[in-house]
Amino acid sequence: MPAVTRIMGGAVLVAGVTVLASGPAAWADFVPGGKGTGSETQVGGGRTGQEVTATAGAVVFDRSKNGSGQSAGPVTSATTWTPPACYYAPKYTPEELEAYLKPIWEAGSTGYEWDAKQRDHYVEGHPYKDFNKEKSGKGYWWDSYVTPGREGDLASLDCTKPIFWVDDNDDPPADIPQAVTPEVLAQLAYAEVRVPSTKVDLAPENTTKVNLPTWAWLDAAKFKPVSVTASVPLLGISAATTAEPVSVKIDPGTEDAVTFPASGVCEIHDGRIGEPYAKGKADETPPCGVRYLRSSGDGSYPLKATVTWKIHWTGSGGAGGDLPDGTFGATQDVVVQEIQAVNR
Repeated sequence: MPAVTRIMGGAVLVAGVTVLASGPAAWADFVPGGKGTGSETQVGGGRTGQEVTATAGAVVFDRSKNGSGQSAGPVTSATTWTPPACYYAPKYTPEELEAYLKPIWEAGSTGYEWDAKQRDHYVEGHPYKDFNKEKSGKGYWWDSYVTPGREGDLASLDCTKPIFWVDDNDDPPADIPQAVTPEVLAQLAYAEVRVPSTKVDLAPENTTKVNLPTWAWLDAAKFKPVSVTASVPLLGISAATTAEPVSVKIDPGTEDAVTFPASGVCEIHDGRIGEPYAKGKADETPPCGVRYLRSSGDGSYPLKATVTWKIHWTGSGGAGGDLPDGTFGATQDVVVQEIQAVNR
């Protein structure tokens, strides 16, 4: 059984009154049908660390095809786009919602007027009657979730709609853009994608010479597509987000350098970027590399290689499309020595 972590919800202070809110600022994710109350989070994983599978609320992430290793990291959108900080998905059965709300009302901490409006909304038939118990097993109460890692973002407070009911096989209300769909799942999976390190192989390695072309390339065996699948088993929907490497941009770490090609952007060809140096090519121009024009003195230059990843998704029901490109970079030190004559 996956490990379960429970985190108690908090409270929001509004106009001097302590309100136990149902939104993302106060109540954490809850797995419908799971143990515990609605004020607890249940997060499970197939193993510790970078889990192969992990559950966050109603969403399950499969990372078995993700990048791995200590140097792997998340991509950064090449635009200002970011995955949603919050979203709506199934959270409670009728009985679970009752177990969640009644103790709040009985405590009286939210005030008589607030409690009366809540009872009228969920119990007295305006519009719901007795927590919709007559529909038990035929749908779920939906509520907001905060995307893992986005708890401190102001955008996580955008999901403020009161808890609402959705029948099985029905779509959520059209006026809720954050309702979970295959496309939303694809965006959530985007945030879970991890790509391998972009440290490039260099020849000469670590130490090069002024005016000597330095060849750069990436190991094709490690440089391959990665993907993460997000799903909501309760709804039978899923989406796989895949990142494929397309190019690497070389930043020599100094203006006193020339890159190959001149743009510094090396495109992928035949499954690899750049070309390994081979004996006898000392006088050739590398397809990907750099030539330093000045010595680094007693220090080194921070050469940075940033890979651009083309990202797309496919989802249940034949849905799919593109997401913004992502980038991930790494820096390595290069020592450049001033030597007039070089035998290579």
